Amino acid sequence: MQRDSLALAVPLAALFLVAFIAPLCVLLALSLSGDSEFGRFTLQNYVKFFTDRFNYSILIDTLLLGIKSTAVCLVFGYPIAWVAARSSPRVQSLLLFIVVLPIMTSVVVRTFAWIVILGRYGVLNQIVQSLGLTQEPLKLLYSEVGVVIVLAQVQMPLMVLPILTVLSRIDPNLSDASQALGAGAWRTLWRVTLPLSTPGIVAGCILTYAACVTAFVTQSLIGGARLVYMPLHIYQQAVGANNWPFAAALSVIFMIAVLAAVALLNTIAARAHRHA
Repeated sequence: MQRDSLALAVPLAALFLVAFIAPLCVLLALSLSGDSEFGRFTLQNYVKFFTDRFNYSILIDTLLLGIKSTAVCLVFGYPIAWVAARSSPRVQSLLLFIVVLPIMTSVVVRTFAWIVILGRYGVLNQIVQSLGLTQEPLKLLYSEVGVVIVLAQVQMPLMVLPILTVLSRIDPNLSDASQALGAGAWRTLWRVTLPLSTPGIVAGCILTYAACVTAFVTQSLIGGARLVYMPLHIYQQAVGANNWPFAAALSVIFMIAVLAAVALLNTIAARAHRHA
């Protein structure tokens, strides 16, 4: 029986080896190469990255962008998931359709739609000015604020769906018992519902963070040439400067940084869950 199980896992393992491990090894070898011909191996590409403040400032800005976008998704996504989990099936289906709608359209199409919305004479600025909240148009396009807004809207399903799945599995009798013991609605949410939904929050944050920091199209179109993040920086080095070894080194460093951030988030969440 065990041999049969291992045999069934062989195709998946082979696909993982060919499609992920092998390209990753090539990328690592290229990052250690002095040229694109694998002529000689050197650490100069990594030295170049860490000795140039411009390079690691881009990495820090990209990681912070992911944190900001993930925080916005969590602040707005958790209430949506909470309402959907306690709604009737019809209302829940409607909310899920609204949340998942961005995934059903092309990333290029929805990003260009946001350019129209966030522009100097866009819909959002017209609404703000018509309400008398500001005299001058807000600078939302080609700014970090605009990038965070668009990333939060685009990646919102990755936050809402895991949280909704966990909230739907929580026994509603626990909330009733908490309120019966004298806890109010907010205290029940903070002391019962929120700790029990921690796995969904962690999963949503990991998925959202990874998607936000690697969103090349959204970062490039909304941020413009003034805001350079790691995906665009890697593209510029590979295609613009034709410096493939340095682009490979940037990719390896970026991947390690994202994995470290995800591991840190997982560790913090695990400790918080143990002390809850």
